[in-house]
Amino acid sequence: MLKLHLSLHIISEIFFITDLTREGSGSLLINIGRSVGKHIDNDNNIKYYAQELKQNTYNLTRMNLVMRGILPSNIETRNGDTLEDDWPYFEENDPVGTYDPLYVDAVVSNPPYSQHWDPEGKDADPRYARFGLAPKSKADYAFLLHDLYHIKPDGIMTIVLPHGVLFRGGEEGNIRKNLIENNHIDAVIGLPANIFFGTGIPTIVIVLKQKRDDTDVLIIDASKGFIKQGKNNKLQASDMKRIVDTVIQRKNVDKYARVVSRDEIRDNDYNLNIPRYVDSSEAAESWDLYASMFGGIPKSEVDGLSEYWTAFPELKAALFREISSEHVEIVEGDLKGKIGEHPNVQSFREHFSSAFTGFDMMLKERLIGKMTSLNILKEEAILSDAIFNRLESVPLVDEYAAYQLLNDQWVTIEGDLEMIQTEGFEAIRQVDPNMVLKKKSGKDVEVQEGWVGRIIPFELVQETLLVSESRDLKEKEDRLAWITAEQREIVEGLTDEDKEELSEVLNDDDSAFLTNPLTKLAKALMSTEPEEGFAEDSPEGKLLAVKALMDEEKDLKKTIKSETAILHNLTKETIENLDEEGVNGLLEKKWIAPLISSIQQLPTEKLAHLETKLIALAEKYATTYADVESEIAETEKALAKMIDQLTGSEADMRGLLELKALFGGE
Repeated sequence: MLKLHLSLHIISEIFFITDLTREGSGSLLINIGRSVGKHIDNDNNIKYYAQELKQNTYNLTRMNLVMRGILPSNIETRNGDTLEDDWPYFEENDPVGTYDPLYVDAVVSNPPYSQHWDPEGKDADPRYARFGLAPKSKADYAFLLHDLYHIKPDGIMTIVLPHGVLFRGGEEGNIRKNLIENNHIDAVIGLPANIFFGTGIPTIVIVLKQKRDDTDVLIIDASKGFIKQGKNNKLQASDMKRIVDTVIQRKNVDKYARVVSRDEIRDNDYNLNIPRYVDSSEAAESWDLYASMFGGIPKSEVDGLSEYWTAFPELKAALFREISSEHVEIVEGDLKGKIGEHPNVQSFREHFSSAFTGFDMMLKERLIGKMTSLNILKEEAILSDAIFNRLESVPLVDEYAAYQLLNDQWVTIEGDLEMIQTEGFEAIRQVDPNMVLKKKSGKDVEVQEGWVGRIIPFELVQETLLVSESRDLKEKEDRLAWITAEQREIVEGLTDEDKEELSEVLNDDDSAFLTNPLTKLAKALMSTEPEEGFAEDSPEGKLLAVKALMDEEKDLKKTIKSETAILHNLTKETIENLDEEGVNGLLEKKWIAPLISSIQQLPTEKLAHLETKLIALAEKYATTYADVESEIAETEKALAKMIDQLTGSEADMRGLLELKALFGGE
């Protein structure tokens, strides 16, 4: 999460070290190295250290590091228990002569949570001597202090831990106090629950340094920044960037982040529990009593949309009519139109459009013009900065929403650029066999089904360069779909008499015609068809109509299959023979056009959100207490009249009379 922040500590060579004791495979180490690599000229200047307890995971880690292109000479891995076997550096064949305590620039760690350990005899261990020993039932602080010990004076570390380390007392409380008083805790970041495999609990990231200029602690509650992905929660790229930017800029953000002084933490007895400092809870919905009784919308709730009224100073007056000193109502008419056509809103749209003038050309110049030479690792950050700069003076639009659009598209762009730079420009004109698995003799067998573009999708070529051929084929496919629907409609429209007469050509549940019996019966009917023909709504007419549709369907399927194959091969040839202009045009449509289109929708989405909020406010107080009372009274009158029509025993009638009296009847 703090990838960019690590770049502030890079000089020429970086050493990373990590614990892999949560049965990892080095991915955390690889990702952090890749992120830092975006900000240095030579990522071969990064050295990786890793230690893992389990032999199998240790072997997997080494293999994973090498497979990711990291030089073997930059990899130092050890198979051992982190808390029992410290991380001094030594060569296996000469541990005494080469012994050297290891100090690195950065540590990243995701240790097992609240694990038992043996603190006995470790009082003098230099990793723990300054701060204290973690309780034997919870080794969380043992891992943290181990990591902290091994970073250089200007180094940084991040560790993922459970929330309990922020507020538990006893030995942990003393360690936490010592860390705060010695000014080591830089930031605490609360993460969403259920984002790590193997545990569903909410976790935190603690950022620590050996030396800091600040004495405060940045507290961030990022627990609500995620999307659902199946049963898990997932941090989006925009969620991570928001965290990173907040840490780098060390800023206060309402309901999200706060820089807390050490004195305030002391006053709270060194308790770092996030809700003590950052209230990220949503305000409970309230109801205005007057508006509930008499209607209207409270001005206070309208003022809750203040970001819009700041951006559109004259819009509120155009949308609302005052009905009391504290209440308003929305003026009649097309709300969407009133918002969209207002001069303030028009100006906002023009401002946004102006801010992104030339952005598409910038993307073309950088991504397409320099596709074979640009630094892929650094490019997304450059484009991100460009988006943030363009949105700096634009109100309402969330720059992180725009960044997420960039990141979503960057996944595709980055993969294509890596292929182009690895395989050369000709990779763009390359088509590959489309291999699929099919069952043959009960076994999965890989067979070829046509071709796929290595970089350029067939569909993009067809909708861009083979428009006429694609349109003709689409018309035939639409016709085929209509024929299928028409047959279904005829079957569903059969009467019981029709079904009885046509039973020999219908399936068991009368939901479809049987082809062979229908063909035979249709042939027989045509030989006896009267000169004026069968009536359209007769069983015979319906059967012959279905027969005609089936004949057309059969011919059409054959034609579609043939033309699909022809178009597929033509697409293959088109890709293989693209000139430079054709390549650039297709890459622009694949990479740039979707991003520009999605960014242009941001103002519309923001205005739609305002409209939705206003409609919700209007509907909230649309039905008043008086309306409810009136509706109840009308219902009671109707029930009283119905009671007059009921009969029963003498006791029943006395009961009905009493009920009628309750309803206000005579």
